[in-house]
Amino acid sequence: MQVIFESRHPDGSELREQAVARVRFAMRRLSALVPRAKVRLSDVNGPRGGVDKRCQLALSTVGAGEVVITTLAQDWRTALDLSLGRATRALKRALRRQQKPARTRWASRAIEP
Repeated sequence: MQVIFESRHPDGSELREQAVARVRFAMRRLSALVPRAKVRLSDVNGPRGGVDKRCQLALSTVGAGEVVITTLAQDWRTALDLSLGRATRALKRALRRQQKPARTRWASRAIEP
């Protein structure tokens, strides 16, 4: 799996290795279905503090298209972990929808004389 990391903030670039390792660990079971992941870390309002660390995670998948998750948190690690949790749940749900056959009504299948 190819992991692309983007961050303009100096603190965000220090997390490059940790972010790539976390993405690969979280997607280890789904890595055959996710050939590319893009992690973008940004600071919404600069040095003022608060809940302003944004993590945008874009997963390009084989069968479910592209899954994009954006999360805000107090620090970079929490934002990344929340995004990864939401992304894995969304990806599993999208893949489950594709595998599950459509429900049919029994009334429409009844044979009429």
